[in-house]
Amino acid sequence: MRQSTYLAPTLRDNPSDAEVKSHQLMLRAGLIRQSTSGVYSYLPLGLKVLQKVENIIREEMNRTGAQELLMPAIQPAELWRESGRWDVYGPELMRLNDRHGREFALGPTHEEVITTIVKDEVHSYKKLPMTLYQIQNKFRDERRPRFGVLRSREFLMKDAYSFDSNTEGLDESYNKMYDAYTRIFTRCGLDFRAVEADSGAIGGTDTHEFMVLSEIGEDTIAYSDSSDYAANIEIAEVNVTYVKSNEEVKDVEVVATPGQKSIQDVATFLNVSEEKLIKSLLFIVDDKPVLVLVRGDHEVNDVKVKHLFDAQLVEMATEEETKKWMNVIPGYLGPIDLHDDITVVADRAIEAIVNGVCGANEMDKHAVNVNVGRDFKVQEFADLRNIKQGDPSPDGIGVIQFKEGIEVGHVFKLGTKYSEALGAMFLDENGKNQPMIMGCYGIGVSRTVAAIVEQHHDEDGIVWPSTVSPFDIHVVPVNMKQEDQKILAEELYESLKTARFDVLLDDRPERPGVKFKDADLFGLPIRVTVGKKANEGIVECKIRKTGETEEVHKDSLVQFIEKHLG
Repeated sequence: MRQSTYLAPTLRDNPSDAEVKSHQLMLRAGLIRQSTSGVYSYLPLGLKVLQKVENIIREEMNRTGAQELLMPAIQPAELWRESGRWDVYGPELMRLNDRHGREFALGPTHEEVITTIVKDEVHSYKKLPMTLYQIQNKFRDERRPRFGVLRSREFLMKDAYSFDSNTEGLDESYNKMYDAYTRIFTRCGLDFRAVEADSGAIGGTDTHEFMVLSEIGEDTIAYSDSSDYAANIEIAEVNVTYVKSNEEVKDVEVVATPGQKSIQDVATFLNVSEEKLIKSLLFIVDDKPVLVLVRGDHEVNDVKVKHLFDAQLVEMATEEETKKWMNVIPGYLGPIDLHDDITVVADRAIEAIVNGVCGANEMDKHAVNVNVGRDFKVQEFADLRNIKQGDPSPDGIGVIQFKEGIEVGHVFKLGTKYSEALGAMFLDENGKNQPMIMGCYGIGVSRTVAAIVEQHHDEDGIVWPSTVSPFDIHVVPVNMKQEDQKILAEELYESLKTARFDVLLDDRPERPGVKFKDADLFGLPIRVTVGKKANEGIVECKIRKTGETEEVHKDSLVQFIEKHLG
């Protein structure tokens, strides 16, 4: 490709609204341009990278025996109502009506559609197992699109669905996908971890996220410093034994704490440790009020709350809802003298607190010397807090440390959640109707591209791994007006293409400094500079990853490139 006619507009400075490196560099290198908030066009350079990642995904998916298809982006509301997700998926579901008033959704995922297809076309165990996948644009109405294509409202995704006749088959399908994902992200040059995770709105039981390690990751990975244990902080179990002190139990009393609402403020004001405080947070769990108690130095884990109640929707109560149920604003809530309709659950650490401090359910007041059982009742104790750094690892080996990660893939065991809801049945060996057992497997293709840039860049630009680079080689003649340079550059351009390399030729009449800056920004694996030794057939080759340079004769160039591209 000739750069003089190639649509690859570069920017010298970082756009003011681009917060992270991948967003900055994808804009500066001309990979993407924003159409509106959270919606991007992929220019030719960006599309080539997307296609490279897609090709890796297709190769590894096909290797497992999965079959590719393509489903519609527009999905009828009836399917979502049949599965029970139309009303519970939340505001991220983009909904629309056609001219006849019929309701539709722009697909954020395709469980309903694929299950209906298989329901109508597969009826016998003899056709199972079967795994189907697609690569398609998805839509989610993100409340706050950010970080470029890492969190956008339209994005490219690979989603796959397995159908088995028994749980053993599901386990095998799941393991095939897990191994395929490991190969995919390894081939993309990513440093990643597969971690235990929550299934979220898709549902299911066993699930793993594939997380790319990154400082700007929006997910926290809890991992053991001495074993292979790793999990999303959302579901990492707390394996701590709490010891109750033998101090004398004192009488409860209410004290004035004017303007002291935060845990830190109250602890300082009353001169007690945060471990003595009982943090009380009101949640609305499937439309019912639930007061969740955790120790002052701990954080409530709403995913664990959701699992405790097997709930569809868990949300922090608004200030208005809190006033309605508790007659006070957040900051002064406590489990004493509650409305009968409020369920109280507590993290296990609460059981060990003696003479604790909690909100008194009155403005500017807290209760001191409160004790569970005597002063308030708890319906159920459970693990309801986030794990902390330094906690024992749930597997009993080592202690927990944290790393930030970007989720690029997710694998789920769905079981019969969708097949039963939508009637996807098959006849087994005995002629009996059975629900198909499903798995679901997603990869954020556009997210993967951004994650690669996050891990592979330097101060000058992107540094593409050779497996996903938009071009293999960047041929840069220093001065196209010099006849010997122009002739050699054209000769190399043609010969390298004949040798089946993907080549970008910078044939623009630009200054050398501009060309070299753009070359570093694009980050192609090898730059071949045609300069003052062109009349001798000698060029300078620069390895973008290491910065190493070497003079190479044109007759040895193919061997040099093959060696360094692997």
